[in-house]
Amino acid sequence: MAVSQTFTMIKPDAVRNGYIGSILADIQAGGFRIVAMKFTRLSAQKAGEFYAVHKERPFYGELVAFMSSGPIVAAILEKENAVEDFRQLIGATDPSKAEPGTIRAKYATSIGENAVHGSDSDENARIEGAFHFAGVEIHR
Repeated sequence: MAVSQTFTMIKPDAVRNGYIGSILADIQAGGFRIVAMKFTRLSAQKAGEFYAVHKERPFYGELVAFMSSGPIVAAILEKENAVEDFRQLIGATDPSKAEPGTIRAKYATSIGENAVHGSDSDENARIEGAFHFAGVEIHR
């Protein structure tokens, strides 16, 4: 299987709770290589653009407000089968349903404040990575 990429964000709740280092350690222990990373903050406009796919959903406004409420860590990760393996590493969106040992089981507090974002497809990983990083910021 060829090496592929996925995109993640450590969300404002996990940053606020001091989990950046622990989450990055879990990511690396999971066999992922970080090829791009930045500590930044999304404006409400940028958070709205990033989550535009959810614009018609009832939680959209809350999601945008939350994602622009504090700094995030955005990263592109590389590994064979990156998207699927990362989704397994982070666990279910609802941390009460996440497998023990997954990132969300360890660091998330609720469905809304679930510590990390992970791309759900190879196509979305490319789109989401390009949203946050210019080509010169990605180091293979």
